[in-house]
Amino acid sequence: MAVLGAGPAGLAGAVSAAELSLSVALLDSAGQPGGQYYRHPPPAARATRPEALHHDWQVFADLRDRLAPSGVTRLFGHDVWTITRAAKDDWTVHALTDEDDSNCHTEQGRRPVTVRARAILLATGSYERHLPFPGWTLPGVVGAGGAQAMLKSGLVLPGRRVVVAGSGPLLLAVAASLTSAGAEVPELIEASGYLGYARRPDVLAAQPQKLTEAVRHGAALLRHGVRLRTRHAVTEAHGTDRVESVTVTRLDRDWRPVPGTGRRIACDALAVGHGLIPQIDLATGLGCATRRTADGTHALELGPLQETSLRGMWSAGETSGVGGAQLAVAEGTLAALAIAARLTGRRPATASYSRARRDVRALRALRRSRDRMRAFADVMAAAHAPGPGWPGWLSDDTDVCRCEEVSAGRVREAVREYGARDARTVKLLTRAGMGWCQGRMCGSAVACLVASATPRTGAFTSTPSSDHPLSAKAGAEAQAEAQAEAEAGAEAEAQADNTPAPAPDRRLLATPVPLVTLAALPEPPDAAPHEAPYTAPHDSATPAPSITTTPPLTTDPPIGPVSPPHPTEGQPS
Repeated sequence: MAVLGAGPAGLAGAVSAAELSLSVALLDSAGQPGGQYYRHPPPAARATRPEALHHDWQVFADLRDRLAPSGVTRLFGHDVWTITRAAKDDWTVHALTDEDDSNCHTEQGRRPVTVRARAILLATGSYERHLPFPGWTLPGVVGAGGAQAMLKSGLVLPGRRVVVAGSGPLLLAVAASLTSAGAEVPELIEASGYLGYARRPDVLAAQPQKLTEAVRHGAALLRHGVRLRTRHAVTEAHGTDRVESVTVTRLDRDWRPVPGTGRRIACDALAVGHGLIPQIDLATGLGCATRRTADGTHALELGPLQETSLRGMWSAGETSGVGGAQLAVAEGTLAALAIAARLTGRRPATASYSRARRDVRALRALRRSRDRMRAFADVMAAAHAPGPGWPGWLSDDTDVCRCEEVSAGRVREAVREYGARDARTVKLLTRAGMGWCQGRMCGSAVACLVASATPRTGAFTSTPSSDHPLSAKAGAEAQAEAQAEAEAGAEAEAQADNTPAPAPDRRLLATPVPLVTLAALPEPPDAAPHEAPYTAPHDSATPAPSITTTPPLTTDPPIGPVSPPHPTEGQPS
C-alpha cells in the first residue's frame, strides 16, 4: 500500500494499515511528518515547545509515536508527480527526491523514484483559495495559511502589525497564533458571518468540541484586543515597496462592496485567505469522479469506506472535502481498514466471535463519527462560501493571474469582445492559468470573473433584415442561433448568480519534472535498471511495495506542469 501525504489523514492511514500487517510506503514532499496542519520546526531549529502553536498536538504525537516502530517505509522529501496503473492491483507512484544517489541524479540534482503498490491512499490535503483585489501582489501580502506556515515551521512573523482577512474558520486560528507569537493584529476581517452555522443546530449539537475550539480562539482574540468585523473585506492594499495599509469595506449579502464604507488600516503585513481547495490533481488526472462542495470547490466523490470511483484508490482528509484534522484522522483510519480487508481478503479480528462483534461495533462507531464531522464540514463550507459579488472589488488593471500578469480587464475583454464563456477559453485567449502554478492560484478567480462578465439572456438575439434576398433561410438560421444563444445566456445568468467554481482541473504533471524523467517512462518497471525491491521489516500478509530508482538518460532542462487538452468528463486524460 502506498500512502501519499503524511498529514493527519496519511499518518492515521499508514500506521493503521501497518498495524494490520500491511506493507506500507509513506510519501510526502516535506522532510518530516505532520502535513500543513501539524507543520513544525525542523530538528535543527531546536524548538523547545513546538506544540505551543498547535491545539490537539497530542493527536499528532500519538500518531508519530505509532509510526516509529510500525515498519512503514518513510519516503519524506519525495515529490509525487503522477500515478499510473498497469493492472487492477498494480499501481506505480512516480516521484522525485533530493536524496543522495550519485548514480541516479539528473543535472538538476533530483533523483526519480517509482513505488509500486497494490493500493493507493490519497491524502494530499488542500491549498489556499485566493480571491484577488487591487494591491494583492505587494510584498507583505501573504496567504493566511502561508502566514501560519511561516510561524509554525520557521518561527517567523510576516510582519509586526498584521491584518488578518478573508473568510473561513482558519482566520481565527491564524489571528490567535500571530498574537500569541507577539504580532499586533488590529482587526480580523471576515467577509461572511457566523449566523450560517445557526441554520443547522442539530449538526452543531453533535460537534460540541468545535464550539469549544471557537470559544478558545475567541478568548485569545479578546485577550489581545483583536477586533472582529464580519461582512467586511479588504478590497485594496496600498504601498510602494511593501504593503503599508489596506482599505476595508463593508459588504452586502452577495459580497458586493457597499459604496462609501471604505476606511484604511495601517499595517506592514496582510494575511488573507478565502478557504481551502482540495488538492486532487493526482486523482482527477486518472478520471476519478468529483463532487461540488458547498463552497463551490471540487472534492473527490467517495464510497462509504473512502474508496474513489477508481477501484483500488482510496482517499482521506481534505481531498474529500475540507473538514479539519479530526475528520482526516477518522477517514484515514477507516480507509486503512477497508484497504486491509480488500488486500488480505479477510475481515480484521475474526479469530473469535466476541472480538469480531467488538470490531464491527468499533467500525460502525467510526463511520458514525466520520459522518457527523463531515456534516459539520458541509455546514462550515456553506457558511463561508464566497458570494457572487466579489468581482466588483476588481479594477480592470488588477492582476488576476500573477504568473502571466493577466489583468481583470483582459479577462473581461475576452468575454465581451471575443465571446469566451468559460475559463478554458479565457486561458487560450489570455494565457491566464498557463504559468508555473498552472491555475492553482488563479483558476477559481478566473472562472468567477468569467461568470460575472458573461452577458445575460437576450444579449445576442438579433435577426437579419426581411429585405435580404436570403431572409427566409437566414431568418430560420438566425432564429435557431438566437435560441441557442438565449439558452447559453440563461445558463450564464445562472452561473453569474451562483458564482460557480471551474470544473476540476486535470493536469498531466502535479509538479515540475525534468524531461529525462519523462523520457524514461516507457521502460517497463520490471526491466528497469538499478531496481532495489523493498523488503518488509516484519512478516506481512501482502507483498511489499517495490522502490525503483531510474538513472538519467539525458540532461534536458526541467519543464513546468503541462495543461492537457480537456478530456471528456469522467474519462482518464
